[in-house]
Amino acid sequence: MTTEQLDISIKNSKNILLVSHINPDGDTLGSMCGMYHLIKDNYKKKSDMVIVSKLPSVYEFLPEINNAKFIEDMDLSREYDLVINLDVASIDRCDNAKILFEKAKTTFNIDHHETNNSYAEFNIIKPFASATGEVLYEIAKNLEWKISKECSICLYTAILTDTGGFRFSNTTPKTMAYAGELLSFGVEPSEVFQKCYESQSKDMVLFQSYCVNKAKFTDEDKIAYTVVYKKDLEKFNYNGDDFTDGLTEKLRAIKTTQVAFVVKELNANTSKVSMRSRAKDIAKICSAFGGGGHKLAAGAVIKADVETSVQMILEELKK
Repeated sequence: MTTEQLDISIKNSKNILLVSHINPDGDTLGSMCGMYHLIKDNYKKKSDMVIVSKLPSVYEFLPEINNAKFIEDMDLSREYDLVINLDVASIDRCDNAKILFEKAKTTFNIDHHETNNSYAEFNIIKPFASATGEVLYEIAKNLEWKISKECSICLYTAILTDTGGFRFSNTTPKTMAYAGELLSFGVEPSEVFQKCYESQSKDMVLFQSYCVNKAKFTDEDKIAYTVVYKKDLEKFNYNGDDFTDGLTEKLRAIKTTQVAFVVKELNANTSKVSMRSRAKDIAKICSAFGGGGHKLAAGAVIKADVETSVQMILEELKK
């Protein structure tokens, strides 16, 4: 019923806003751009897209991403007929776009995070889907929407990146089947893979090598972690891209590692943690700090300096 309501809401809306989450990744951006194309191609309507923090340069290839606006350029007093959040696990994850979301006449929340608390008027949440891009593709199939090559590139990127190139445990037979179907619309998989995973800057590669080199190990090497200070980023000519993207996975790739995490200094009293696990439910760990995510991939923002944050995480892991 909710899927049909999405169709009705799009038909009845004159102005539509698509929202991605803070510190955007391939899933939220690919899903947002994919939704943009689905609405344009099937309803002949243009939507506004909003990015609430810096756009990672690696995703600048996404079709129509250049039409997205940044939150600081948005009129926050505007009332949209329809706002659709894509891959936004909690309302706070869309930063100041929350203001536009709450003003909207109709709101949708399309996501795949099991920690999502269904905060919109209408919610389409599939916690067993690999990515929001997978959820969106299934919606498109159910509603028999036309899918363009441009749209397929966006949705494929969403699925590819949230499965770590189809390496993570969230990759299912359905994931692979849907990815294969998207190829039939014109996606060149090697080209998308290259843009997502083989287009890192020299500074980013050297930075990650530096962080891995200073990683620490506890609990008989079952826990691996590294700390990222603002001064570290400056040392490697940080340009605003997410230099820590994929860093946690590098630590988890070590044979003995069961849980890996990266603690990044946001300011003197705030840290951001990204966690990955082989088996332990780290969404529960992160929820202790007001964060969340998936069982094997989660994150949180901790109101403490990095050293204190590390100790808090290690204590929580012991519990």
